[in-house]
Amino acid sequence: MAEIQIRAFIASLVAIRRAQERYEVLLMKRTQSLAGEWCQVAGKIEDGETAWQTALRELAEETGLKPDAFYSADTCEQFYEADRDAITSAPVFVAFIDNTAEVVLNHEHSEFRWVSFEEAADMVAFGGQRRVLRWIEQEFIERKPSKHLLIDHL
Repeated sequence: MAEIQIRAFIASLVAIRRAQERYEVLLMKRTQSLAGEWCQVAGKIEDGETAWQTALRELAEETGLKPDAFYSADTCEQFYEADRDAITSAPVFVAFIDNTAEVVLNHEHSEFRWVSFEEAADMVAFGGQRRVLRWIEQEFIERKPSKHLLIDHL
């Protein structure tokens, strides 16, 4: 019986800010793998790191941002990689960002946009990203997130 490998080696983070009457999501245009696609913050977990530490490090490296509040999103983004015949599962985190904070992109991205959840869903390439965005809007914007998901890193 053949088995498909399940890999968990990356962390994903959705950065959100409150702007006037709505919440906005940060999306960035990739320059390397998946070049030209819009995505959230993501990166590989390094030796000795927890997934949440990876998410914070990647947020700082890719955007220069630090969150005011930081949560486990209580979900994972999953996708199948045909070239590896493997399923990748990535824990997702949510970072609430001050609306005056300035984004400073690194070399991995060519541009960024703060957009509504609806606009973000139209911009991203994959259904898994859209599912994560809908989940975060429902569980972190439309309702108050559980205090048990807060990661007190500050």
